[in-house]
Amino acid sequence: MTRIVLATRNLHKIEELSRMAPAITWLPLPAELGDPPETGETFEANALQKAHYCYAGTRLPCLADDSGIEVDALGGRPGVWSKRYSPDATASSNNALLLRELAGVPEAERTARYRCVIAVVGLGPPRVFDGRCEGRIAFGPVGDGGFGYDPLFLPVASPGRTMAELSPLEKDAISHRGAALRLALAALVTGV
Repeated sequence: MTRIVLATRNLHKIEELSRMAPAITWLPLPAELGDPPETGETFEANALQKAHYCYAGTRLPCLADDSGIEVDALGGRPGVWSKRYSPDATASSNNALLLRELAGVPEAERTARYRCVIAVVGLGPPRVFDGRCEGRIAFGPVGDGGFGYDPLFLPVASPGRTMAELSPLEKDAISHRGAALRLALAALVTGV
């Protein structure tokens, strides 16, 4: 069984990846390493930075992701700053700020996408994989599952329901992280 260190201690991500790739033993980032840096201006830069940091500290294969939501009416914001979008940087304050910034924007112009870039370091040359989930932003939060912007995100692949209303398996099948992970696993298995 392959052991891969995940460059995070986020239990939601560890649980999600364990569900999607149960043949891999996912190890959390050791506490003694501290938090990996995220100083890049793109998802790709942050994912690679975190994966290299993790690999340097563990000498085990590492997978890191950087993900967020890109809203077309806001020129792609919050994007790479999704987690730190509002001053409080909590899910509720981030969601509230996003809704305020979209006040008055009609439904047809609330298009958005979740993006996830996964970087793998320590299994051959460093690689990056980009997954996306297209949708739009609701006018208010609905559902109590998921995390982050899930109560506001209406995926095209699941009409009429937010990500927060989907079961974990339904979410895995259409999510940006699921798409990036499937690309990464396929490439790592085939060596392409």
